[in-house]
Amino acid sequence: MVEIIEVTQITDEIVAAFARLIPQLSSSNPAPTREELQQMADSEATTLFIARDPDLGGKIVGTLSLATFRIPTGVRAWIEDVVVDAEARGKGIGEALTRAALDKARALGAKTVDLTSRPSREAANRLYQRVGFKLRETNTYRYNL
Repeated sequence: MVEIIEVTQITDEIVAAFARLIPQLSSSNPAPTREELQQMADSEATTLFIARDPDLGGKIVGTLSLATFRIPTGVRAWIEDVVVDAEARGKGIGEALTRAALDKARALGAKTVDLTSRPSREAANRLYQRVGFKLRETNTYRYNL
């Protein structure tokens, strides 16, 4: 059974895991540095989760970031940067990470959790729908700075 852990302290192993995993998610963004990871771990607005696979000796095989913040209409939560190592996919790791994030968001007072996923990530989209996420009729805009 996969082990999901909330990261509070950054270790060399965690830095190396992000260096291995982030390129599997994005070819245009570098992996975060140790300092950036520690900023996230220290932030009240970000919860970093890692997944360890006991079948692979406890190796870190996945990560997910949960962003939570208070606005006038309530506590909002967003799941970001979900990635499961290619060698560990199909074992329920993405689902375990997602469910851990939903539990944390609920505990922090969020009433909803949002995420985005490119249509080309078919397995991820099936996962989110299976967990209970609903496709929203909205426009997502981005402004590049």
